[in-house]
Amino acid sequence: MPIAANTKSTVVLNTLSFAALRMANRIGGQLAPDATARRAARLLCTPFAAGRMRARDADDGGALRSDIEIDGRRVAVYQWGDVQTQPRVLLAHGWSSYALRFLPWVRALREAGYAVVAFDQPGHGRSDEGRCTLACFARTLRGIAERHGPFAAIVGHSMGGTAAMLALADGAVARRMLLISPAADPDAATARFARRVGLVGGIVPRIQRHLEVQTGVTVRELTAHLRVPSLAVPALVIHDLADTEVPWEEGESYARLWPGARLLSTTGLGHSRIVNDPATIDAGLRFLRGESVGERVVSSPNLPFGVA
Repeated sequence: MPIAANTKSTVVLNTLSFAALRMANRIGGQLAPDATARRAARLLCTPFAAGRMRARDADDGGALRSDIEIDGRRVAVYQWGDVQTQPRVLLAHGWSSYALRFLPWVRALREAGYAVVAFDQPGHGRSDEGRCTLACFARTLRGIAERHGPFAAIVGHSMGGTAAMLALADGAVARRMLLISPAADPDAATARFARRVGLVGGIVPRIQRHLEVQTGVTVRELTAHLRVPSLAVPALVIHDLADTEVPWEEGESYARLWPGARLLSTTGLGHSRIVNDPATIDAGLRFLRGESVGERVVSSPNLPFGVA
């Protein structure tokens, strides 16, 4: 079969499979809501296989590669530069992504004189396979920080940014934080997932209960607006106004609630392309040099949010 025809057939099959999943979830949500919620929780915690395949084929940019164990799982770690003598920057990828997608950042940071540490979260990249949660993301990042920190900065994208915030709140040491498109509200993220797979809103609390039982961590403990106000290190949030995966408003809430943080809003980069966009990397490097990047976001009882 020609490649084009084979690709088209795969797309059709995937579309039909996803439509069948949505239909099954709609029916299951009505007839067996708890069992459906349990299956949905497992699906929510299962990274896409495509990310692992891309990671296996990715150029490592001459990294020193090693494996360490965190919470009984093997975690792949990558290092560039002299981590003993140069200031270190930690790169934290998002859901279904992998460390080596940050290679443009690695090159720019190395040219600026930094050593770089990155890692694949459990279930991602070259780390152990299996499920992972936001709580798992945060614990793993904290474990990396304990072994390879302290850091001059942590750069986190999406769920990696959320995990970086949680790890910092729980004792990880970094002098600066750069969050790109960070998620702030686990409830809202679960609701977006539920809508995508055809589940009605009433099933979301059941999914969250299954996750809380599985992880031993409540949703409240993972919510940004309860953790961010206690953080003191300088922070920059970069978020695209048209992000359809994590709404811009969630990044804005980080900048509004994090004391002294600044917000840089972009247009037309979405949720993924923003990570390695040259303007994003340039803004990040200027922030690491101590320059003022973006704008201060303020709020009051009479001004829900605004730019100062």
